[in-house]
Amino acid sequence: MNPIIADLEQSFHSESRPDNFQIGDVIDVHVRIREGEKERVQVFTGTVIRIRGGGKNIRSTFTVRRIVAGEGVERVFPFHSRRIVKVEVRRPGKVRRAKLYYLRDRVGKATKVKERRVEMPTKKKKGGRKKKTKAKADAPES
Repeated sequence: MNPIIADLEQSFHSESRPDNFQIGDVIDVHVRIREGEKERVQVFTGTVIRIRGGGKNIRSTFTVRRIVAGEGVERVFPFHSRRIVKVEVRRPGKVRRAKLYYLRDRVGKATKVKERRVEMPTKKKKGGRKKKTKAKADAPES
């Protein structure tokens, strides 16, 4: 790659990129929308059907698809966009494909992706066998 382009891309590279989702996940993308003088945050909810560039490249993007009024809507977001406020995973998906273009031909419940079980760290239970304290052990018997 041309070193001038590499330097330019490095200057636009942001460390706060959304990387907590995978293909098949149902996500909420909070996007900054500007209407005239006002600025607001709009949420786009859908299934991730494609990640291009792996997320590490400045030009990498992800595509989110949802159905609105019976019509499929796809939106492509750059990973390093300043317009993206945050990305939340609503439901992790279990898929065996890198690209989910086959969802474009599906209608209704057929567009659902199986849910991936996410292991949560378990806390140790308090209690169990009690140990003798030193004060009780040293106390004289009467």
